[in-house]
Amino acid sequence: MFSEREAAFFALVIFFGLVVSLLAYSITPTDPVTLTTRLLALNGYIALSIAVIMTPFLKEITLFFKKSFIKLHHDFATVGLLMLTLLPILVFLQELSLDEFTLAPFIPNFESVFLFFFYGGIVALILIYVAVGAALLRRKITTYWRPFHALMYLALFVGVVHANVIGIDFANLYIRMIFDGLFAAAIGAFVLKRLQFIRLRPRVKKPV
Repeated sequence: MFSEREAAFFALVIFFGLVVSLLAYSITPTDPVTLTTRLLALNGYIALSIAVIMTPFLKEITLFFKKSFIKLHHDFATVGLLMLTLLPILVFLQELSLDEFTLAPFIPNFESVFLFFFYGGIVALILIYVAVGAALLRRKITTYWRPFHALMYLALFVGVVHANVIGIDFANLYIRMIFDGLFAAAIGAFVLKRLQFIRLRPRVKKPV
């Protein structure tokens, strides 16, 4: 059951996604499958970014929504993961329809920095799966899960650079500003979370 505050928040996020989708739709005419892949990439990135940005505000979010922070965090992460998982499936189906099928979009490319980021979508997706897998196994690997889960920040970085390089939607200044801004906010959340850990770290008393 959604509370009024939660429903309003989700409605705001959905409206934001629709605005971004309409901006993307207005950029250039493409076939329905290509347009769908673009919208999945954009909205999947939005969902994951929100999941990351909210992490330093566990207490505030719990008090405001009167609901488990983990539940909200996982809701956005799950939606983002599903959208970005559908993305390579559609790309694969598109490749199958071409006369010259290539696996290039599905294999990390290390020939140059440009090619690494040009085909960086698959790298970002792999990092996302590792980060999500670490969170799911956090009770079994209590000591090591956080560094692997933190790979989500690296995934967002690779994803946003990939989008800037490949650039169909990022040719639009507003979309570029929105998504570069989302990544900047995610980095801000990372810094804030690290500062919170430092403050909470127990102080070791030095021997007199």
